[in-house]
Amino acid sequence: MPPTHDGVPITSSPVSHPSGSEYLSLVVRTPVYDAADRTSLEYMPGMSRRLQNDIYVKREDTQPVHSFKVRGAYARMVALTDDEKRCGVVTASAGNHAQGVAVSGRIMGVSALIVMPTMTPKIKVDAVRHFGGEVLLWGDNFDEAKRRALQIARSEGRVFIPPFDDPYVIAGQGTIGVEIFQQASTVDRVFVPVGGGGLAAGVAVVLKQLNPRISVIGVEPEGSACLSAALEAGSPVTLDRVSLYAEGVAVARIGDETFRVCRDNLDGVITVNSDEISAAVKDIFDDSRAVAEPSGALALAGLKKYVATHGIQGETLVHVLSGANLNFHSLRYISERAELGECGEALLGVTIPERKGAFLDFCRVLGGRSVTEFNYRVDGHDRARIFVGVQLREGDRERDDIIADLRERSYDVVDLSADDAAKEHVRYMIGGRVDRHFNERVFSIQFPEHPGALLHFLHVLGAHWNISLFHYRSHGMDYGRVLCGFDGTDSSAGDGDGDDFDYYMEQIGYQFNEVTDSVAYTYFLRS
Repeated sequence: MPPTHDGVPITSSPVSHPSGSEYLSLVVRTPVYDAADRTSLEYMPGMSRRLQNDIYVKREDTQPVHSFKVRGAYARMVALTDDEKRCGVVTASAGNHAQGVAVSGRIMGVSALIVMPTMTPKIKVDAVRHFGGEVLLWGDNFDEAKRRALQIARSEGRVFIPPFDDPYVIAGQGTIGVEIFQQASTVDRVFVPVGGGGLAAGVAVVLKQLNPRISVIGVEPEGSACLSAALEAGSPVTLDRVSLYAEGVAVARIGDETFRVCRDNLDGVITVNSDEISAAVKDIFDDSRAVAEPSGALALAGLKKYVATHGIQGETLVHVLSGANLNFHSLRYISERAELGECGEALLGVTIPERKGAFLDFCRVLGGRSVTEFNYRVDGHDRARIFVGVQLREGDRERDDIIADLRERSYDVVDLSADDAAKEHVRYMIGGRVDRHFNERVFSIQFPEHPGALLHFLHVLGAHWNISLFHYRSHGMDYGRVLCGFDGTDSSAGDGDGDDFDYYMEQIGYQFNEVTDSVAYTYFLRS
């Protein structure tokens, strides 16, 4: 019986579970260069000096679609039979895979239909159409778009082109490993981003065949670590939620075949947070003048953390810059978080006297350090709470010294540098406190960026509970960040139907987490 993808036959795939040598044979025979470029491996002098290793970046952002995804898409499509080519292909994607399928279809003269979520930014939709793909906007998220694509595959006879969990796709991505070996055969470690696992599987299995001494390390975002979860469980599992910051790797479940290959060939997996990814975006720009998307800088973030954790020195290290399809407006958010990721800025909440000269006295304690941010509003009391950013030159140790100096001079200080509510919302909301006490709960919510999102939210919750706090922050991505407070959220405080507030929150369908105990909210906004 031929292999399938969610019930859709994949009639032209090779054996379901190729061995390492079979994968290597498949990789070297894959004609990806009809559609993809052989990308450069560039030395990063700044990072090399900082980390005391020779650091190289594999520039997949220079592909025609500004992402490595064209390799796997073309490798899968070029293996289609003549009958399958006449029927055409279909896939679901909101990003780089969509463009890879579109450009592959144009080169091969194959009809390519890409189902994209309705909230997909226009810049991405236009890019797919520019490369010759036919676009169908469907559903509010990737899962709905994928279900529609699979329905079309069944009803129209089109071949579904999976984004990662297919031997041909894995082999196409594996050509990156061959190029790295040819360009730097003495490399010690290679760091690759992990989403669905196609890139990591392809690079790892190829390098292990060519030189088992080379270590290959997978890198995942902390909020989308589906490979780490699968390794812990012993098989692929579905994450309850995924972080959308590095959307190119925001995958809830690693593929079955990609998991098998990664498990057998990767030498380790490391996770990094959003601030560390943002810092890596800045590092790549500083050294290479390339502007990576967050998932594109993921591997460098992991490389830096791995070097620091394991004390690596004097080695040759490579990381894959996997893509650069970045919405320009998201650079604001990345820039804000990059300094925190490099420990180049401290965010503090400080209580100072409400009198003339208090700010000057406070700055004197800082000892000439630059103040990067200062938020304050008088609230009628004899003491004021300020939100302040301070530039650091020596990282965490210097931040600890500043806090110690302030406390020695009797200032009340809280460290907000790791508080997400502070970094994403509270810093924009400093303005005094509510003059009465009430039962308020506060949530951080990810809103999809489409016109009906707010109305849906208000319909489900706003008609039943009083919204006491609201801050929305858009960064030009597929989703926005909302901080929202509610007054009176016990089960008796609704509109009389007896439904529980927590039940209503689940019905929204958006990712959320409660931050009522956030230090920043407590320090500045709680009644």
